[in-house]
Amino acid sequence: MNHTKDKIDIRSLSLEALQEHFIQMEEKSFRAKQVYEWLWKKSCFSFNEMSNISKELRTKLDAHFIINNVKIHNSQFSADKTIKNSFILHDSHLIEGVLIPTSDRMTACVSSQVGCSLTCKFCATGYMERKRNLNPDEIYDQVVLIDKQSRENYGIPLSNIVYMGMGEPLLNYKNVLESIEKITSEDGLNMASKRITVSTAGIAKMIKKLGDDQVKFNLALSLHAANDEKRNTIMPINEQNSLKALAEALKYYYAKTKNPVTYEYIVFDGFNDTLQDAMELARFCKHLPCKVNIIEYNPIAFASFINAGEDKIEAFADYLRKQDITTNLRRSRGKDIDAACGQLAIKEEAKAS
Repeated sequence: MNHTKDKIDIRSLSLEALQEHFIQMEEKSFRAKQVYEWLWKKSCFSFNEMSNISKELRTKLDAHFIINNVKIHNSQFSADKTIKNSFILHDSHLIEGVLIPTSDRMTACVSSQVGCSLTCKFCATGYMERKRNLNPDEIYDQVVLIDKQSRENYGIPLSNIVYMGMGEPLLNYKNVLESIEKITSEDGLNMASKRITVSTAGIAKMIKKLGDDQVKFNLALSLHAANDEKRNTIMPINEQNSLKALAEALKYYYAKTKNPVTYEYIVFDGFNDTLQDAMELARFCKHLPCKVNIIEYNPIAFASFINAGEDKIEAFADYLRKQDITTNLRRSRGKDIDAACGQLAIKEEAKAS
């Protein structure tokens, strides 16, 4: 069993399955628990570092198993302290993740897929092909690496995680939920669920499933238009998941979880920046407790979208606030680096090909 391809990806195994392997290897099953702790609690990427395990067992582990850990491929450092990473996976695919520092939090923005199948017109990842879903450990590793980066560069651990990187998290439902379980579990990184936000472009039946599973993390809907005709233009997913279907799914989700929802809205110049657009958004907000994050857009080479002017954005936000809707303005980060989602990975892929 010396060939890497013959080895079992150890982090694909549950604790019970790992214990079974240990029994087959004529090892005590409690050793499996120790190894499992090294993998998920101590984020260990090498059997050699497992110091409470005998050298003989470490050699045996190395012969049977592999740890397919994610590695940093490239990092860009912004003047505003944002750090953008491209990560390389065991099969040479590239994904990306970002450390976003603000005055009160350190946020990791992580990817859930290699590429994306949703073709949103304003998103760099939307111009990439979806190659595959990420495994739970590949999402977990991004959090571990960005946390390490935060500690090493700023002396502060991560406080928040957003699933807003490459891919649509709800199209990789099982692995995303499993990664959150590893990140929040006492046997894992032990982070609070309330510090995690999963952002979706809007898949109604999967939003309902989140409700059925009574998830504890936060949900954000990438909305950008509260009018089907406009939303269809920039987000083709809306053609099968109309605003009516999304509103119903979100009401169901709220009834099951009692978690308010965040709507993300980029105010694009000349597209969705009028008072009428603000009125439509305010109406959509009446369905359930929510807040709106107005996000500054990071323009990309593939699309002609630009931000509306400051005065229009302020007027838009002001209207929402007058309707008693909690509204935050989120400034763009990493403007001097490739911080729009997908930009860095596209560049890296182009270099490699």
